[in-house]
Amino acid sequence: MSRRNPGRAPTLEQVAARAGVGRGTASRVINGSVQVSEAARNAVLRAVDDLGYVPNRAARSLVTQLTDVVALVVSEPEDRLFGEPFFGQLVRGVTASLAGTSRQLLLTMAHRESERGRLNDFLSRQHVDGVLLLSLHGDDPLPAQLAGRGVPAVLGGRPQDENPLPYVDMDNEGGAALAVEHLLAGGRRRVATITGPADMSAGRSRLEGYARALAAHGLQPLVGSGDFSENSGRRAARELLDAAPDLDAIFCASDQMAIGALAELSAAGRRVPDDVAVVGFDDSPSSRHTTPSLTTVHQPVEEMGVHMVRTLSRLIENPGEPVDDVVLPTHLVVRDSA
Repeated sequence: MSRRNPGRAPTLEQVAARAGVGRGTASRVINGSVQVSEAARNAVLRAVDDLGYVPNRAARSLVTQLTDVVALVVSEPEDRLFGEPFFGQLVRGVTASLAGTSRQLLLTMAHRESERGRLNDFLSRQHVDGVLLLSLHGDDPLPAQLAGRGVPAVLGGRPQDENPLPYVDMDNEGGAALAVEHLLAGGRRRVATITGPADMSAGRSRLEGYARALAAHGLQPLVGSGDFSENSGRRAARELLDAAPDLDAIFCASDQMAIGALAELSAAGRRVPDDVAVVGFDDSPSSRHTTPSLTTVHQPVEEMGVHMVRTLSRLIENPGEPVDDVVLPTHLVVRDSA
């Protein structure tokens, strides 16, 4: 039962007492700390709701010098951000991890040079407490700029070169190797791949896993280039069929490219999986509804968002303390296409 008092604003001490925790624990929960148990967090949040407690953000900001704003910067155009399931899944993980904390999410894009310039000016400790960086391409200067300013930041994906920022990534190379080993175990010997962008770590790592698995069996690679989009998958599949009419399998570095490849194989009169087996990478919701249903590598995208927030929270709350990089496991989901 709620014990709200319309005459007086509830205090932090009352929240702590109702939750059965110390004042420090209650404060850490309300301030968004990850360094509390799940049971304590739930008890404090229930007490906050029951009592109608509202923290004094202005006073807190003066003491902590925090803004309660976390920026998620995506280096992709709008059509990919809102059109590809990967980004929606990751944002769900980020927002779920921020729920119940005092921190708010600022979502912004940094695809064009003009956007990068504005972000470079905005992303400082006066505007945000920390930054989550996603889908970086090439030698993007933003990570080094943030590190130079002392702004806590976490990369979504392994950096291409030496980088001072911690990262959360998938086992992209291992997942790609699993996909190829599955195709080889099914008797396929002319196994092609459609790669992701060469200027992204995920694209390069999945290509490396594909090549490593083929080399272990003494087979030669057959490579088509894509950019993770459906259209690029269709175009690359057409080019691969022209270059190697005898190919009997395609490993695609994303489900979207696999969907494009399935469409092109159907247009060319190739049966899947009878003539050509197809494996994707993502285990996106659409992979269950293709014809035939898509065998794919599962990557825990929402969990990636959760780990990115946890890592960033540690950087914000414990400045100067080292944090570990995180690599999440992948596994194969076998359906009808291979």
